[in-house]
Amino acid sequence: MTLPAQPPEVDVNADLGEGVGDDAAMVALVSSANVACGFHAGTPIELRRTCELAVASDVRIGAQVSYPDWDGFGRRFMEIDSDQLIADVLFQIGALTAIARSVGGTVDYVKPHGALYNAIVGHRQQALAVVTAVAEAGLPLMSLPGSVALELAREAGLPVFTEAFADRAYTPEGTLVPRTEPGAVLTDTAAVAARVVDLAATGRITAIDGTAIDVHADSICLHGDTPGAVAHARAARAALADAGVLVRAR
Repeated sequence: MTLPAQPPEVDVNADLGEGVGDDAAMVALVSSANVACGFHAGTPIELRRTCELAVASDVRIGAQVSYPDWDGFGRRFMEIDSDQLIADVLFQIGALTAIARSVGGTVDYVKPHGALYNAIVGHRQQALAVVTAVAEAGLPLMSLPGSVALELAREAGLPVFTEAFADRAYTPEGTLVPRTEPGAVLTDTAAVAARVVDLAATGRITAIDGTAIDVHADSICLHGDTPGAVAHARAARAALADAGVLVRAR
């Protein structure tokens, strides 16, 4: 007997708990919430409320760890020694774990934010520090395909999730175009929704120069602070449904 083919599925995540955007609307449209941990954004009460929303919507919670860069929203690279970075990441995971637990949730993975996320794509010292902290916390790591961090995490035996971005421009090398450059953030709702479907169905994305690149992501990110974020997320969910793609945390 031939079994029916299983419909394709993808995880859709958003950065939440940052005190910007509409978290209540976004959490209803995603399957994973990357919740800020207070180092780049998010007050304790904002983090607790975001975790409550995630638990109520049966959305997976991830710790969105960052450099200690409140003034720069975590988007400025920092030189930081390994012991300090390990401690900072563990501190953030621990704080969010306690907050999530207080509302009946759990922290199920770690996703670095902003400049730290970009740094550990190629910065081996910082990548190793982040992986060490995540391993000590006993959690999976979410990062960009091909990053040094994912390479080190796999070597350490950690579960990993690869990620792609629906609302950010890519270089031909598969990295994110810096936010300081024109066209780095996609704001057209139809284009964002089409990109989500392409990623889920083909694992490919068009770079800023028109090059087609392979991404093959386990999760697709829609930033909660991108202009029109809720409209993007609604359109993406509708487009995925029309394409027969299930949205589910993996």
